[in-house]
Amino acid sequence: MSEMQSTPRKQRNNGAVVFMCLAFVVGMGAASYAAVPLYRMFCQLTGYNGTTQRVEQASSVILDRKMRVTFDANIAPGLDWEFKPVQREVNPRIGETVQVNFTAVNKSNEPQRGQAVFNVTPGEAGVYFNKVQCFCFNETVLMPGEKLEMPVVFYIDPDITKAVESKDIHTVTLSYTFYPKEGPKPVASNEGGTVKLEKKL
Repeated sequence: MSEMQSTPRKQRNNGAVVFMCLAFVVGMGAASYAAVPLYRMFCQLTGYNGTTQRVEQASSVILDRKMRVTFDANIAPGLDWEFKPVQREVNPRIGETVQVNFTAVNKSNEPQRGQAVFNVTPGEAGVYFNKVQCFCFNETVLMPGEKLEMPVVFYIDPDITKAVESKDIHTVTLSYTFYPKEGPKPVASNEGGTVKLEKKL
């Protein structure tokens, strides 16, 4: 009689173990899925790993000290584009708002959609690199053979001269890599023949 009573109890215990294991697997899957956007949000808020800041207006403080800013442009596999900065470097005063341009050319025979990701090196400078405007905020579609000039408007926060880890930085590099982006085909184009979707990072 006692053996018959223990069998359902064992089955209940086994069911609880299976349920706990399944819940653990589902929870780990959800955590790994959320890790990338959460890490990205953390980088954007803190400037960690060279992530730049997005701002709505220019700096009101401009220092006499200058900062050398160099540019790097890359294309990931899957995009048949040519992508490069118009200027290799600029030397603005810290706090001064400047505009630089990059060009992209679609060398393929079909429309291609791309999304640029970016970072700043050294990483300690990322939190002080403020973008007012950037082509990387939107996806970009280029028609076959189309060439597009794309602006970046930015300034270096004057606070970069105060922090211990960044006060001795004299050169920063802004680097972009364009990746292929899947999505619907463009249904309209502006005067330059390029569609920029308003979906933000």
